[in-house]
Amino acid sequence: MALTSLVVGALVAAAVAAAGPAAATAAGGYWHTSGSRILDENNQRVRLAGINWYGFETADKVVHGLWNTDYRTIVDGIKASGYNVIRLPFSNDVVEHPVVPAAVGFYGQDGPVNTDLKGLDSLGVMDHIIDYAGQIGLKVNLDDHRSEAGNSAEQNGLWHTPEYPESAWVNDWTTLARRYGDNPAVIGADLRNEPHTPAGGEYGDGATWGTGNPATDFRLAAQKAGNAILAVNPHWLISVEGISDYVSDDGVADSDWWGGNLQGVKEHPLTLDVPDQLAYSPHDYGPSEFPQSWFNSQTTYDSLTAVWQKNWGYLADEDIAPVWVGEFGVPNADVAGTAPGSEGQWFSSLVEYLKNKPQLGWTYWALNGEDRYGLLDSQYRSTPDSAAKQALLATIQAPAGTTTTHGGTLAGNRGFTHRRRAAPFLVSADPPPWPAPLRLRPLCTPPSGSARTERETPRSSPASPPCRPRSGSIR
Repeated sequence: MALTSLVVGALVAAAVAAAGPAAATAAGGYWHTSGSRILDENNQRVRLAGINWYGFETADKVVHGLWNTDYRTIVDGIKASGYNVIRLPFSNDVVEHPVVPAAVGFYGQDGPVNTDLKGLDSLGVMDHIIDYAGQIGLKVNLDDHRSEAGNSAEQNGLWHTPEYPESAWVNDWTTLARRYGDNPAVIGADLRNEPHTPAGGEYGDGATWGTGNPATDFRLAAQKAGNAILAVNPHWLISVEGISDYVSDDGVADSDWWGGNLQGVKEHPLTLDVPDQLAYSPHDYGPSEFPQSWFNSQTTYDSLTAVWQKNWGYLADEDIAPVWVGEFGVPNADVAGTAPGSEGQWFSSLVEYLKNKPQLGWTYWALNGEDRYGLLDSQYRSTPDSAAKQALLATIQAPAGTTTTHGGTLAGNRGFTHRRRAAPFLVSADPPPWPAPLRLRPLCTPPSGSARTERETPRSSPASPPCRPRSGSIR
């Protein structure tokens, strides 16, 4: 028999207490940065420790679970489980073409639900969720997940499409910055979900970093959109994800998950017109997404941390900017795995890494009960579906020695270096100058076919041994 919500809530609270003080509430104002730290309006350290709740980016144009559960019940459950931020994905489509969503129900198991959402369009529903989150002490970080409404990241790997050009992307962000400019529950903008090189493509076909090509250089685009947002709302955190593949100035190519590769920041830093508002937000996944080369019988905690340090951990260690892992997730059945190269080893290692480096923030993917990584069950009951997974996540909600509202010594390894691993790409001889993209010829092709459902659209960087599909589920 399932535990009652009261009992599970007590167990969760005990787990959080064992790990350290409870997660912060959103009482107060906006957040900003200093070096590798995120600070609240009182200049006290904050650990961003949150959850993704998706749906506004899909064809439903509304967060999922509202078909039989009141939105306040879901938000209450997020807080009760110890999270302090909701990462809320949306599409440009929903900003420009909101609808009265059909996926909102008004009667649940215990009676009427969502009665104050009747007749509201998608953005009206978003308003109510954000307002209620702020009322109970939670923050919201908005995530531009894709252009057209649909599942997963934009398949072209860019922040623009023919229907939604870059100008629309920037305008939609400024629209939201104005809409929520007086609401400190919204702490900022995750500018674009998972820029990458498309599956089977070559570097330059999708997102690049530091190439100077305005059609593909995500660094230039992030600066443009970030500055446009800050001109409207100078208080927002501007979070920038990585790309999938990066070619250094000396021609060395390397690959990571979509949105996970931030190596280019070292050679081509990003600056904004308003200081102390920039953070970076990579994504990371385990072998159930794809058997990356670093998942094998020799995988250890140290070998995994070397990958993370190389791609994004160095940004926090060298006090360049705050880092928060915007997505990572594990199926319930794999939480307890320990075999080298397994999903369980990867997940527990990442949790341990975040525990050892409490200056790093995170948002787990995802709350959604229909997701294979979901925290809740398919009925969106407030009790986390896997007590083991929730207990692990609770250990990094507020690490020992720190709180999310008060200062403390943040531990972490300083000065770690790791030689960049050259990815198995061949750079074509005498590549044409910009604006033609730098061409990388992949040495293999992606595997054909997929057992994924339509809610598990693969996301991949270009074909290379091993070819790198990206995340499952809707992401």
